[in-house]
Amino acid sequence: MSPEPAGRAGASARAAWAAWIGAAASRAAPLALSLALVAGLCAVLGASPAAVAASLWEGAFGSMEQAARVLATLAPLLLCGSGLLFTFRAGLYHLGVEGQLVIGAVCATGAARAPWPGLAAGAAVALCIAAGALGGALWGALTGALHTRGRVSEIFAGLGMNFVAQGAVLYLVFGPWKRPGVASMAGTEPLDSALWLSTLGGTELSPAALLLAALALVGTAVVLGRTHFGLRLRAVGLSPRAAEVLGVPAAREMLLAFAISGALAGVAGAVQVLGTFHRLIPSVSSNLGFLALLVVMLAGRRAALVAPIALFFSALNVGSLKLPMTLGLESSLSGVLQGVLVLLALLSPWKARGGARPEEA
Repeated sequence: MSPEPAGRAGASARAAWAAWIGAAASRAAPLALSLALVAGLCAVLGASPAAVAASLWEGAFGSMEQAARVLATLAPLLLCGSGLLFTFRAGLYHLGVEGQLVIGAVCATGAARAPWPGLAAGAAVALCIAAGALGGALWGALTGALHTRGRVSEIFAGLGMNFVAQGAVLYLVFGPWKRPGVASMAGTEPLDSALWLSTLGGTELSPAALLLAALALVGTAVVLGRTHFGLRLRAVGLSPRAAEVLGVPAAREMLLAFAISGALAGVAGAVQVLGTFHRLIPSVSSNLGFLALLVVMLAGRRAALVAPIALFFSALNVGSLKLPMTLGLESSLSGVLQGVLVLLALLSPWKARGGARPEEA
């Protein structure tokens, strides 16, 4: 090999290595800066940042029960995040996932309350989860129709549908499905225990729910990265008008993205009812839909990054519950860290220059 081609190859390798280091540093910068800001806030509040970190870790992984709770929270986060990847790939800032999770919980509860004579418990559970998925899909498709047919911004359409879904839950809990003789925020009567998702060692973790979530995320990555449907969604996300010119029906693809997102969020709602609360409660979503939005935005809409970031956020949520007991700090401190982290990631110079394509799976 002549010196000149070898020199060019070496320069190309060094440039690629430098670009990789720059991208990694840009990814790590928001995390480092947000941790520094939260550490400064802790100092202002009179708490040691190290003590706060230790308390968060202890609250999240200090026992088998707490670690199981982290993974139990992770399952609906992954389901909602997987659904959001479809709408974000289509260029849609979809904020209605919270309402789709809630409607999925409502539909799963309705199916669980229905009589299933002669049907095996496992089959009944599968029907309840399917009902949650169907309810979420229809709710998502309605949001998509408001956007594609009614020309309503997907942001406002999603937020409006969230309010309607929450109103529906309150009506059911305090109305037709109220507990006999009393209506309270505690929710409906507990479901038949045969319909509860089995848990690991008496903890809150349902292996079936976590498996569903993992399969959803893997399937999402495959569909978005390896199929014509994923390619069409990318085309729509880059330019709906150009996609139409190339023969891609943009409105139809958007509706499909909304419906798929809703279906996965509906499964998350069913998991919340069957695996966590065993009843329908007003706060059944636990704001996991909105938290999934932060996860997907921080992941740069990349499926490969959703799982580790969701695990980090889940651990923060669970671990923060110990802050008031050990340090006298508000548990909302973890929300501050999550919000600052996402904000800095969105405003980072690397993001502004484009970096890697945000719609890549």
